[in-house]
Amino acid sequence: MTAHPALVLASTSPFRKTLLARLGLRFSTIAPNVDETPQSGENPDRLVGRLAEAKARSVAPRHPDALIIGSDQVAVRGSQIVGKPGNHLRAVQQLKLASGKRMDFLTSLCLLNSKTHHVQIDVVTYSVIFRPLSAAQIENYLRREKPYDCAGSFKSEGLGIVLIQNQIGDDPTALIGLPLIRLTEMLSSEGVNVI
Repeated sequence: MTAHPALVLASTSPFRKTLLARLGLRFSTIAPNVDETPQSGENPDRLVGRLAEAKARSVAPRHPDALIIGSDQVAVRGSQIVGKPGNHLRAVQQLKLASGKRMDFLTSLCLLNSKTHHVQIDVVTYSVIFRPLSAAQIENYLRREKPYDCAGSFKSEGLGIVLIQNQIGDDPTALIGLPLIRLTEMLSSEGVNVI
């Protein structure tokens, strides 16, 4: 394998770290320091794209010769952003509203070459149509999975798969939080070929 700049994942997400490890490339992780508050009137696409780039740029000064990956995700129902619930009660509310409905997961990806300052940004959408869910099913799922740090109270890589009636999208890794299909294309344009 040819040498390439250091690869840095600007994230503390264990899900993103696990996904990136699938590519078999050496990388390090570092926590970005970014205010994730939406700006006034900011639409979901713009929000996640801005945050992915901000995360990558926040760690660039510590890694001046690296390829830095930033990512962010929001769940959207209609035009409403559905954030991370943070607690059980909010998760119950979110899943009751999702029951039998479609939710879009917008996952942004930024690859920043901190040496050349070249930046690539994309937003990948993956949609989930939830089964109609009873209160008991929601409660059982939340007690077992505890997805309180996941957008929309949903973790597809775990027990959340049983909540799904249908999925729509090109890259299922986007649903988990890091679109690997698009990332491999971005890396390739920077001279990093996974295989």
